[in-house]
Amino acid sequence: MNSPDRKKILIVGGGVGGLTTALCLHEAGIEAEIFEQSQELRELGVGFNVLPHAISVLAGLGLLPELDHAGIRTRELIYCNRFGQTVWQELRGSDAGYDVPQFSIHRGKLHGVLHRAVLDRLGPARIHTGCRLVGFDDRQDRVVASFNGRPDVEGDALVGADGIHSTVRSILHPGEGPPIWNGTMLWRGATEWPAYGDGRTMVIAGGNAAKFVFYPIHTDPARPDMRLTNWAIMARLSDAQVPPRREDWNRIGQREEALPFVRDRFRLGFLDPVALIEATETFYEYPNCDRDPLPRWSFGRVTLLGDAAHPMYPVGSNGASQAILDAQCLARHLQAQSSVAEAFAAYDVERRPAMAKIVEANRKGGPEGVIDMIEARAPDGFDDIDRVASHAEREAVVRGYASMAGFAREQVNGR
Repeated sequence: MNSPDRKKILIVGGGVGGLTTALCLHEAGIEAEIFEQSQELRELGVGFNVLPHAISVLAGLGLLPELDHAGIRTRELIYCNRFGQTVWQELRGSDAGYDVPQFSIHRGKLHGVLHRAVLDRLGPARIHTGCRLVGFDDRQDRVVASFNGRPDVEGDALVGADGIHSTVRSILHPGEGPPIWNGTMLWRGATEWPAYGDGRTMVIAGGNAAKFVFYPIHTDPARPDMRLTNWAIMARLSDAQVPPRREDWNRIGQREEALPFVRDRFRLGFLDPVALIEATETFYEYPNCDRDPLPRWSFGRVTLLGDAAHPMYPVGSNGASQAILDAQCLARHLQAQSSVAEAFAAYDVERRPAMAKIVEANRKGGPEGVIDMIEARAPDGFDDIDRVASHAEREAVVRGYASMAGFAREQVNGR
């Protein structure tokens, strides 16, 4: 068993949340081991954004140079309608006065940065693959975890960072049922494409019926006029609560299902969405699912983190960002408290109510609600945006969400 003055934390799940947790614990002088059910940790997925409050955590771990090599510092975000008319436009990250940048990055590249850091700092012996959690036993003074095909493992605590289909969550909250689908499908892909504008701009277009998103996530120095460009379509398919196929970030999408939602609907002028999608060899589908907020994450020496604790709709760039913040918060409380149970309870009190608010806000559209509002009022476009919605009304949607989710400039710079 671990020495009494040095905690050992078992982390179930080797995704962004699990890897960041291990790094934050290591930085705090706390031993960590990761148990991942996949046979290997691979760089999968497509692009996403990581917001400044989460980047401040990664920068504190010394990872900013690696992030600059892997991704792109997002300079600007533009919300527009399906005709390409600007609804809201703002600078982001360092260009907006934050102390740290916002990054647009391939999910697999971020995962690779974190994985390499764990291997370098904790050592390869601290990552175990092919380990599917079977169960655990909180024995008051320690936790004993059981994995398929290997001896039981003991630790001072267990963290469930095992995603939306979390085994740890299902044990803590039996009978919850599957994730809740809102009838919306998300298709996402990435391909090499000529740089748009300054090559660091993110665009979110459309409204209630369908949204189209695109932004660059990597630059090849040998091809400075091109960008690896991430795109996404989010469109409503059904009123059912059960998706047609199980949630899986790596399920291959079908072109004939996705294209009708952009063909003849989006006339952006600066980009042909159909051409971009047709140029993408492989892309992925994911039902827009979440779960109802829980009344409790922490039970004694066991707690939840990331998508296992608060799966949310992928709007507002909050999924990975909030998992990173969870990791920092958890490590801080474990470092400050001698009792694991007290540390987990304090982490629960700090993070759970805030995450419940974001889950609920994302169900209402998050910051992208600004284009939903404009489409509802001016479905055929507009001559003067201020006559459709004042600057103050539009700002309240976008900036209000930023404050609620904890990434307003004054919140981040004051961390």
